[in-house]
Amino acid sequence: MQHRWGYQLSVLRSALDRLDTLHAQWLQTRDSLPAGAQPGTPVFDDALAEHHAEAWSHLDDWATHSQAIRDIHEAARYSPSPLTPPPTATAAPFTGPGRTR
Repeated sequence: MQHRWGYQLSVLRSALDRLDTLHAQWLQTRDSLPAGAQPGTPVFDDALAEHHAEAWSHLDDWATHSQAIRDIHEAARYSPSPLTPPPTATAAPFTGPGRTR
């Protein structure tokens, strides 16, 4: 286990929480825009640009630290599990039904 993983996971979790909050705020903002505010109109595009500006640093955290998730996954795939014992050489091989050894 790498010591940095705990820190990286906490950064990712915080960024995800903030992105969720910003998304909810965007939905409220979008719903409060005037009826004619559609993509391509200044009022819509300005509100969306502000939303993107607020989200940028949190997306950057994901770009910077998300490799930790893959690293943890790879380490878990190739590490022996303390929950399952290693196979023993004393077990007789299964020969299938109706067959004898």
